Amino acid sequence: MAVGSTIYKCNLNIANMDIHYYDEQSLTLAKHPSETDLRVMMRLIAYVLNADEALEFTRGISDDEAPDLWQKSLTGDIELWIDIGQPDEKRIKKASGRSEKVIIYIYQEGAGEAWFKQNKKVLKRFSNISVIYLKIDGDLEAMASRSMNLQCNVSDGELTLINDDNSVLVHSVTWKEGI
Repeated sequence: MAVGSTIYKCNLNIANMDIHYYDEQSLTLAKHPSETDLRVMMRLIAYVLNADEALEFTRGISDDEAPDLWQKSLTGDIELWIDIGQPDEKRIKKASGRSEKVIIYIYQEGAGEAWFKQNKKVLKRFSNISVIYLKIDGDLEAMASRSMNLQCNVSDGELTLINDDNSVLVHSVTWKEGI
């Protein structure tokens, strides 16, 4: 964990009908000093959408060599590399070369569309990369707290996050489909 990080504890009750994953998990996340609550919540959303026993949070923006989340095989090979935001061309190439499958989650619509348009040619060269825009309906940042209990329901590419006070709907829109 990065020096000066804020620790977030999250109890997730996940019902992901799209991948038939149902589990309750207690997670600990380190929020980097330069990271926003929105970005922390986007990392949680990426976790829920790809939930698996082998999926792990990495050091994220504290480590340029690692994604935000990854899933490794028993031999240590990276099976899934997940980045949140808008990586540069060098990082896109690194991710594609080091992992079987790469997912880039975009959550800032205007900046995300500009990034996608600018990197479209680069992204086309890599068949193992998917780019998914996450459209948020609701106040996701209001759900962020150092201690969270969230119900997470996924069906047909839509995620509903529910806590005691709010619910937020997250729509997945695939901009580029990888293998």
